[in-house]
Amino acid sequence: MHAKHQYSLKTVWTGASQGPTGDYESYSRAYRVGIPGKPDLTGSADPAFRGDPTAHNPEDLLVAALSACHMLSYLALCARSRIMVIAYEDDASGEMVVERGGGHFTEVVLRPRVVVAEAGMVERAKDLHDLAHKQCFIGGSVNFPVRHEPLVTANA
Repeated sequence: MHAKHQYSLKTVWTGASQGPTGDYESYSRAYRVGIPGKPDLTGSADPAFRGDPTAHNPEDLLVAALSACHMLSYLALCARSRIMVIAYEDDASGEMVVERGGGHFTEVVLRPRVVVAEAGMVERAKDLHDLAHKQCFIGGSVNFPVRHEPLVTANA
């Protein structure tokens, strides 16, 4: 038996209030994503595509989703293994190429920096990144490599 989960949201082009898409250079790329019961998310296109550099863009959000999914999968595995993580941060990056009028991501690299409570937990904590990578729902849904380069240390 398979468990199914549904996710629904509404994306609205808020840039329409600044005028129609009369020409590529001047229309607004602003949008709002509404998810019931959660704060709205506002965004724009990547600055390379004439978007607002201060707003979230879909490419950033894809890398963020992969990073957060890996982290949440990893923390769950650590908790189940009685590994006490006391700090976690990730300097993630993604690479996208644009060609022939379209584009695609070629890879995302996650660089988790993890601090565990005791030195005896470090090796197992390192190993759990591989399993977290396999269990991440978002990572398992993309068609490009998602690499991870973890560093795990013990609290000094």
